[in-house]
Amino acid sequence: MVRLLLALSASALLALPIPSANGYPVGRIQTRLGEILFYLYPQTPNHQASFLKLAGEQYFDSLTFNRVIKNFVAQGGCPDTPEGFKDSPYNLAPEFNDSLRHVYGAVGAGRDDNPGKLSAGCQFYIVANKDGLARLDGNYTVYGQVIKGMDVVEAIVSTPTDSLDAPLEPIPLTVDVVQMSREQLATYGMAVP
Repeated sequence: MVRLLLALSASALLALPIPSANGYPVGRIQTRLGEILFYLYPQTPNHQASFLKLAGEQYFDSLTFNRVIKNFVAQGGCPDTPEGFKDSPYNLAPEFNDSLRHVYGAVGAGRDDNPGKLSAGCQFYIVANKDGLARLDGNYTVYGQVIKGMDVVEAIVSTPTDSLDAPLEPIPLTVDVVQMSREQLATYGMAVP
């Protein structure tokens, strides 16, 4: 119950308006294998605000893609342990949206097996299955879509791993947010209103 209250409180605090005078927020993940850019959906304002907050604090920059599975996902942001996600700064209430699906390149929020389907504030994954992962729809929040760098995601999920799906050679993250105009997004095939 306390965990749910904390998640709801964190969600309320993070539901602040996102400035858009300079364009649309795009997450940028830089790795030794290349750069990934993804559009952040405004339909999931709490998850968007959380990502912007953590990226702005350089929270992700000491972390890695810690779980990678070919034809499934590249996951990073905080370690996945048998007890749940380690050291997530907070949880977020789900923001399921029927128009945001687990298609190839979708960016979603990871979670443990909690009954409220609360997202770990720091954990994200990128869908690396070309057919999508429809079984995750309505169970995990999708809050972004890769617009550049799926070749990098494919390289990440193709790296050798141990028995827990952790890369044998760590893949550190450097994460920030850039602003793109409607026209810039269109060059990547992303149409925005």
